[in-house]
Amino acid sequence: MKETKAQALLPEELIHALQEYIEGETIYIPKREERRRWGVQTGNREYYHRRNCQIRHAFKNGTTIHQLATDYCLSMETIKKIVYKRA
Repeated sequence: MKETKAQALLPEELIHALQEYIEGETIYIPKREERRRWGVQTGNREYYHRRNCQIRHAFKNGTTIHQLATDYCLSMETIKKIVYKRA
C-alpha cells in the first residue's frame, strides 16, 4: 500500500475537516466500486475485442496461424491464445 502525505494531495480545508475526526493516524481510503474496467474510457477494450473477433473468424475460415501472425503483427503464440481461448 502506497503512503502519501495529506498535505501533498488534499486541500487545506479538507485536511482541517478530517482533523475533526482523526489526527496523526493512518487511514485507508478504499477505491470506488464504480471504477471503470481497463480500456473502457479510451476505447482500447472495444478495439481489441473487435480485432480478436476478426482473428477468430479468419482462423475458422481457414487462415493459418502463421498468416494471422504476419497480418496482425503478432506472435504466433499470441494468435494461438486468441483462437484457442474458450469463451
